Amino acid sequence: MSAAAPPPVSATPSTTAPPPAAPRPRVGELRDAGSIRRDSVDAERWTASGLVKVTGDANVGEGTLDGTVSVGGRLAATNVRYRGMLDIDGALDAKGSFVGSGALRTGSTVHAGTADLKGTVRCAGAVTVDQTFRLRGSIAAPSLSVGGELDLEGEAHVPGDLAAGAVSARFKEDSTVGALRAKSVVLRIKPPNLVERIFFRTVTVRVARIEADTAELDGVEVAFVRAPQIVLGRNAHVTQFEGTIVKRHPTSRVGYESKSPRPYGLRR
Repeated sequence: MSAAAPPPVSATPSTTAPPPAAPRPRVGELRDAGSIRRDSVDAERWTASGLVKVTGDANVGEGTLDGTVSVGGRLAATNVRYRGMLDIDGALDAKGSFVGSGALRTGSTVHAGTADLKGTVRCAGAVTVDQTFRLRGSIAAPSLSVGGELDLEGEAHVPGDLAAGAVSARFKEDSTVGALRAKSVVLRIKPPNLVERIFFRTVTVRVARIEADTAELDGVEVAFVRAPQIVLGRNAHVTQFEGTIVKRHPTSRVGYESKSPRPYGLRR
């Protein structure tokens, strides 16, 4: 009598993802100048100036980038300093300081220990800064998380969550923020100059939600605020709130408003 056949083995593939590959070792110092094209970069120090293109990943200790530098993969570093344009198709991970001026674009997430940036920042993924983040310019990202203080002057478009220890922002251009959470929140709009007043140039800042211990708002529009202490400055508008308004400017508004565009040609 023949033995029973063994049960069939399932062909379902394992759902466990393979462990990430260990980073390649960083070796020596690399200097690029002029028009340079490389497959990848693995160096303790990388200095690049001119038009430099890396088709793969860049793994560096100290990166000093000047000009137009593009990375086709991921940029991993201890510290990065750039001036000009830094274009990264993958993620950016700077475990220490990230300092730059010019234009930054990433096709994925951004992480830094600290960040001090001037210019435009356009990120397809979430931005995370462990400590302080100082920005003079504009940022567009799905979400933003800062462990310390966010100090912003310029423009922000963050449709998702914006979380920080403290937020101090002075807006110079139209901006939008989803849910803002911090212990201390100070949001202000730059007052219009004479020419802007003549041509009815105004800055509009809209925030969907604020949750904080203290919230000081000047010129911004917020759908909902939850804070024990709320200060409404000049032209601030809050639709709903939970907490106490401890100070209020006469031009501030609370509650729902119905708005329609000004008819063409109307100046008064």
